[in-house]
Formats: sequence, structure tokens, C-alpha cells
Amino acid sequence: MVKNILTQPFNTEFQTAPFSKIKNEDFLPAFKQTIQDAKAEIEAITANPEAPTFENTIEALDFAGEQLDRISSIFFNLNSAETNDEIQKIAQEVSPLLSEFSNDITLNEDLFKRVKAVYEAKDALTLTTEQATLLDKKYKGFSRNGANLPEDKKQELREIDKQLSKLKLQFGENVLAETNKFEMHLTNEEDLSGLPEGAKEAAKQVAESKGKEGWVITLDYPSYIPFMTYADNRELRKKLALASGSKAFNNDELDNQDIVLQIANLRHKRANLLGYKTHAHFVLEERMAKTPEKVTDFLNELLEKAKPAAQEEFKNLEKFAKEVDNIDALQKWDSAYYSEKLKQKLFSLDDEQLKPYFKLENVIDGAFTVANKLFGLQFEEIHTIDKYHEDVLTYQVKDEKGELVSIFYADFFPRAGKRNGAWMTSYKSQSIKNGINDRPHVSIVCNFTKPTKSKPSLLTFSEVTTLFHEFGHALHGMLANTNYPSLSGTSVYWDFVELPSQVLENWCYEKEALELFAKHYETGEVIPMELIQKIKESATFHEGMQTLRQLSFGLLDMSWHAQDPSGITNVKAHEKESFSNTRLYPDVAENCMSTAFSHIFQGGYSSGYYSYKWAEVLDADAFEYFKEEGIFNKTVASKFKENVLSKGGTENPMTLYKRFRGQEPKPEALLRRAGLIK
Repeated sequence: MVKNILTQPFNTEFQTAPFSKIKNEDFLPAFKQTIQDAKAEIEAITANPEAPTFENTIEALDFAGEQLDRISSIFFNLNSAETNDEIQKIAQEVSPLLSEFSNDITLNEDLFKRVKAVYEAKDALTLTTEQATLLDKKYKGFSRNGANLPEDKKQELREIDKQLSKLKLQFGENVLAETNKFEMHLTNEEDLSGLPEGAKEAAKQVAESKGKEGWVITLDYPSYIPFMTYADNRELRKKLALASGSKAFNNDELDNQDIVLQIANLRHKRANLLGYKTHAHFVLEERMAKTPEKVTDFLNELLEKAKPAAQEEFKNLEKFAKEVDNIDALQKWDSAYYSEKLKQKLFSLDDEQLKPYFKLENVIDGAFTVANKLFGLQFEEIHTIDKYHEDVLTYQVKDEKGELVSIFYADFFPRAGKRNGAWMTSYKSQSIKNGINDRPHVSIVCNFTKPTKSKPSLLTFSEVTTLFHEFGHALHGMLANTNYPSLSGTSVYWDFVELPSQVLENWCYEKEALELFAKHYETGEVIPMELIQKIKESATFHEGMQTLRQLSFGLLDMSWHAQDPSGITNVKAHEKESFSNTRLYPDVAENCMSTAFSHIFQGGYSSGYYSYKWAEVLDADAFEYFKEEGIFNKTVASKFKENVLSKGGTENPMTLYKRFRGQEPKPEALLRRAGLIK
């Protein structure tokens, strides 16, 4: 019998994933096998004749199913970054199996008895802080997921979880299919008026790759954003905006309206079953925010501060569009276009001026240099590691002593099998077992403009901050230094996870950091001081409108999850109502956000979208500390590394934050940075 490569430890350098040797047909049998293996490990824990202890129950449980975890991370990362019909089909088969297995654990009475016995004896045990956190997390993992339910209710829970896992996958597949399906084929060069040369060249390249004459614009961000920002043809901007805004909202086989309603209702039903008022009450119990009321108050408090500024900015933008092009009513497809024009007028600054200084390779080196100056990390590209696509870059990360910290993968360009957006992920968690510190394998995935025949990949400033953002998440994963895999790296409260990513974006605005990497791709000239000054001055441009937009997404998320959704019958009408207090532009009847809001209906952000703003409060406050002492101050950096980056989820995040900062964060830091208060 041929051995399945996925069911055994990988015989590769650094035990990295052997992508080129894995075949799609290996996945399903490997999942089935490793689920069985993990079940046997659980069985061994429950059948142990010795009395339950922290080591033989809680610790053993955390290390159970390691190979299954590895296969899952490989498979689901491929399903996001390099998928195809076959992988999507396997995902539909595998997800219910995994959800069933997860329920097999949390609803296993014998196992829960052992966990509960250790939990109830916790005051008599001498546990480290990390062990106490793990015990609490394991116990809640059972109690919050139905372990105390009667048998019939447990069965109901299993059914709900199976349905949810399939619906979430279907939601994501529909959004990806809609993104890939649309293209705007242009054959008249006048239609490209206003577009920068680089964007034109990229559109030509897309057309060529599809065997077409002329230019092709798609819904992939590197194609979509430049067109919406620079194209003079208002009708074509409208066409593109309507296509993007109506993803999975076209009453066809890729429509997500019913899926959204099903997901929201099943989540609510699940929360009720477990004794919670709503899905948001269930989720937020394990967040820094704790309750839906606190989240809503937090969002509304920021809304109160940001709304007057946003309305003022919008009024000025309307006035400007009227003066320039006699536009009577600004529409959503005018937003990026006139904002960019106004920004150019006010600051004499546009992305095209900046892009030559942000060659992708230089920006990557810049992120590495910042990580080196702050945390002593060294990045060395290596070519002996297997990858899932030729575009992927692979690095070995070492510390000052030359010891391995992490393996790092970076995947920067869009392609058909890759979902839009940017994210960080991990192929192997860090943990310490039998005295060996097993180092993590971390990856970031983005969708930046590809190099063309005449130009390298040149990033917009927004893409530069995106790269730093995801790299901040990656550092959180790389510098993990905990004993247990489930508390390692980014395994923290969801409203704390964005702190390392968002804080790193701040370095993109600082002269001292920019001069390290912002060099003209042709001349090597360092970015001029006046451009740095303009970047800083324009950083708060339309901050009120941006804040309002973020808050509207957070409030939409809460509107789906912090109440009983059974009365909602029309997705669009519900959404329109939710946006009523944050709307600036006229509503577009053909568009709906919820049907493509992957963060909350496919990813893990349900009842958690507010966490971006929550973490901004933390990151603005944290960066003020860096600024006080110097942005490359080693003492502050090592306090951040020791108390935040390396600690993962081993302690309450506010405790960790205060240990780093010496105080609780103050929202004023965010409002000051945003220019919303002086």
C-alpha cells in the first residue's frame, strides 16, 4: 500500500510542508486517517486509569491531533490562496467531518469529566499563569460548546455546526466565483483616460493572458482600485462599482442572500441552545470587550466624534466635485476618484508620485530592516523550501545568536485561485514539548500589482501599509514563545490580535523608517523630505469618512449578530436600516455588502469587526510610547516583544498590555492621531 505523505511527519528540511509532492487526492484519505489517529489519542486520555491531572488530561489534550492540525492548515490555506474546483469540492466534504470531530471532543462526556475534575481542583494545584490560562480555556471550550447539554440538545448542536461549516464554505466559494466571473473588456484607449501608465500596462497584460486585444479590468483589487481612483469615465466607474457591490447579490446560482440569513439564524439558534441571548453574547464573553452593549457603546462613542468631521469632509468633497466637473450628486463610484483629485490639490500628492519609491522588493527589505532594528531578527531568502506556487518567496528567520526563529512564506500577487484581500496565516504553530522549542512556520498573503514588462511591482502607499500590517501579524506568529500550541502566537483574544499588525503600520509614516527603504527604483534616490512631510500631512485626510466607514461595518456586523435575526427576511432592507446612521452617499439599490462580507460570514470576524477600531485605540496608545522614547528604542521594543509578541494568549491581554505600557490605553491617542481632536 502506498503511504500517504500527509499522514506522517514530513521528512523535509525544517519539517516544512512538502507542497510539490502533495496531490489533491491525498487530502480526503489523510483527513480521515488523522481524525482517526486524533480520536485514538483522545481515547487514550479518557481510558487512562490514573486520576485526572493537569499533565495527563489538559496538557495531553492540547497536544492531541498535531498531524491533523498541520494538514488542516495546509489544506485550508491552499483553499484560500491557490484553490481550484477539486480543492473546493474536497473542502465541502472535509468541513463537516472536522466540525463533527470537533463536536466529538467537546461533547465527549468522559473527557469532559476529566477536564472538569482538574478544573474543580485548580485552587489546590500549583499551576503557572500559562497553565492556569490553558486549563480555563480547555474547560470553557467544553462548557461553551455544549458539554453540559442533555443528549438531544447535543445532537441538535452537532447538526447546526455541520450546516454552518458547509454554508460558510459555500458563501466564500460564491464570492470568489463572482470575483473571477466579471471582466470589463475595453478596446478603446479613450476609456482608459486618467489611468496611470502602470495600471494601463497591467490591464493590457491581463487581456493578453486571456487571449484578448485591448485591456481587461477585473474585480481583483490591483485592477479595481486604480480604475475607481483614476478613470475619468464616470459610466465605466459606475459599471465596475455596481459589479463589485453586487457580488453574490444577483438572484442567481451564486447568490448569497439566503446563505446570509441561514448563517445568522443558525448562529443565533446555536447561542440560544448554549444559554446565550445572542451570537454576539456568546462570542464576546471571550473578548476584551465582554458584551455587545460595550461594543455598541464603543462604536457609537467613536461615531459621535467622527460623524461631524465626516459630514464636513463629505460636504467639501461634494463642493469640489461640483466645481471641477459640475457633478450634482456624488455617488459611491465618485468617492475614490474625487477624493484622490482633492488630495492632489490640497497636498500636491498622489500615489503615482510615491509608487516609484515603493518597489515591492525594497518594501519587503524595509519591513525586514525594521524588524531587525526593533527585535534583532535576520531574514535570509532560501530556495530549498517547497512552495505551493512559483510566486511564493521563502525565508529563514534567525535571531541575534543565529538560532532559528521561524520559517516565513510570502505570497504577493493575485491569481484566479486566490481570494481577494490580504491575510496572515500559519502552517505550523510554535510550542515547547519535551524541552524542545518547536519553531513556527508563518505566511502572509497579499494581492499587489504584478511586475509588468517595463516596470517592477510598484506599491501604492496603501499597499505599503498593508504589507507592514500583515507583517506585524507575522511577527506575532514568529516571535511566539509559549509552551502550548493553542496559546501560541496569534491565538489571542480577537480584539487584541490586531494590535501587533496595526502598530507596525505606524513606521510607514516615520522619516527615520522610510529613509531605510523608500528609494527610487530607477535612481536609488531616497524619498525626498517634502514627500515624507506630505505623507504625514495627508495621513488624516478624510479620516472622518474612513472612520465612519469602518464603524458602519462594525455596526452592520452587530446588527446581524447582537439580536434575534429571525425577523429579518430581506438582507438588503436590513442592511439599509443598519447603515442609516452612517450613510453619506446615496444608497445603490443594486448593491449589497452583506452578501460578500466575507470577514463576518466566512472568516472569524462575526461579532468581531469592531476589533479593528478597538485595536486602533491600543496601537495609537502603544505607538505614542515608541515616539516618546524613539521609534527604534530597544528598551520599548523589547518590552513589546516580551509582554505582547512572545506571550500569545497565555494571559489576559489587558494585563499584558499594561505590563508593556505601564497603564491602560487611552482613546484620546487614537483621536489625536486621526486629527479628530487636537
